[in-house]
Formats: sequence, C-alpha cells, structure tokens
Amino acid sequence: MQIFGVDIGGSGIKGAPVDLDRGDLAQERFKVLTPHPATPDGVADGVKQVVEHFGTRPDRVGITFPGVVTGGATIRTAANVDKSWIDVDARALLGERLGGLPVTVLNDADAAGVAEMHFGAGRGRKGVVLLLTFGTGIGSALFFDGQLVPNTELGHLELHGHDAEKHASTKAKEDHDLSWEHWAHRVQKYLAHVEMLFSPELFIIGGGVSRKADRFLPLIEGIKAEIVPAQLQNNAGIVGAAMAAAQQKQG
Repeated sequence: MQIFGVDIGGSGIKGAPVDLDRGDLAQERFKVLTPHPATPDGVADGVKQVVEHFGTRPDRVGITFPGVVTGGATIRTAANVDKSWIDVDARALLGERLGGLPVTVLNDADAAGVAEMHFGAGRGRKGVVLLLTFGTGIGSALFFDGQLVPNTELGHLELHGHDAEKHASTKAKEDHDLSWEHWAHRVQKYLAHVEMLFSPELFIIGGGVSRKADRFLPLIEGIKAEIVPAQLQNNAGIVGAAMAAAQQKQG
C-alpha cells in the first residue's frame, strides 16, 4: 500500500510517499509555492500538483492544514491562509480534487508532533511534551503520556499584546531582519510563557529552522524543560500526515 503525506504551509505545499516502517520519506519530497491568496481552490490545485508529480496513484493521502481541523474535515481557523477556508469541508474538497482518493486532514503541527513522538525526539517520552513548529507562524502539538491533545494552536497566545507568532515566528525573524541572538531572545520569552502555562518536561523545536538549531538553541536560557530540535526536521508533517491516513484506514 502506498500512502502519501502532504504538508500545507503558509509559504509552501510539500509532499512525498512515506515509508511508515522507517518513519521517513520513500522518495525525495516535491514542493510548490502556496498560492497567494491561499484560497481553497488554489491550495487544492497545489496539493494535486504535488501528488501528481510522483506519477503514481497512492492508496491514501494524509494532508496537514495550518489551522484548527475538527472532525477530521472542517476548517475552523485560517491564520496564515485565506479566510475563505473557514467552515470548508477540506476532506471533501481535497478528496474530490484528487480524483476521489481517500483523504485524511489534520492540523499541521499535530501531524509533526505525532511523527516526532513515534519516530523522533519524543519517542518513549512520558509526561507533558510540547512540539512547537516555527515557520510562517508557530504551530503547537501537546502530548500527555504520548497522547495528543489536538488543535492547541499555542502560537496565538498573547505575548506583548499580540499573537505570539507575530513576535517569535521564523517569518518575524525574516521580516524584521533579526539576528539569531535577538530572535533567540524572543523565542526564549515565548517558551517561558508557554512553560508557565503547561509545565512541560520537554520542548521539541520543529519547522524548517530546526535544521539550524545550533544557531539559536544554545542562546536560550532560563527554561526548566529540556529543549531539543525535531529529529525529522521539516519532514515531520509529511510523515505524520501519512501516519494519520494509515491509522484512519485501520480504524
């Protein structure tokens, strides 16, 4: 059985077939730019382009979305894509665009977290674990004893009077041309706020910036929880999406 994972982000849509025995991509991922505006039709076309790039029809496709997804289908928030996504049945839309393929849809950070807890930095960890993905925004996945609490969206906690992701995301670093030191200080303040609320034993730092963890993690001080980079780095969402698709079939 061939299962694809597709990760919809604010800047790019990327995907690949996934080897669920290894928890890794079965082929090199393919990426297209997220359209602007990122409307449902435009994004669905991008997902179709990614899946069709590989030239084979998969059995199932797992797809992440950068917002709250309820009931495995309905979009409730759309902070970094077009607001016309709200209340859309994403499972029906994307399944139709992919020619009737069985589709599973879930929050992007939740997908990354599931992959990291099973195959990566959170494997075997009990207690409270928080994965945070830094990119266009800040995504979050909260686990207790390995069980996911879905759709936490902690990037929208208020920090200095604004959404935290407006202050501490990778996009904020790029938009304001912040040094690693300056950005690490912002991330530190955000982590301290989240730690006060949830008291995790472990923070896993994901998203594309996790590839450069050595540039900023050593600069973060005063956090009691252990802080580690995601092991699957920016492929975690693709792997987690495929895992969700496989689990839905089994269910």
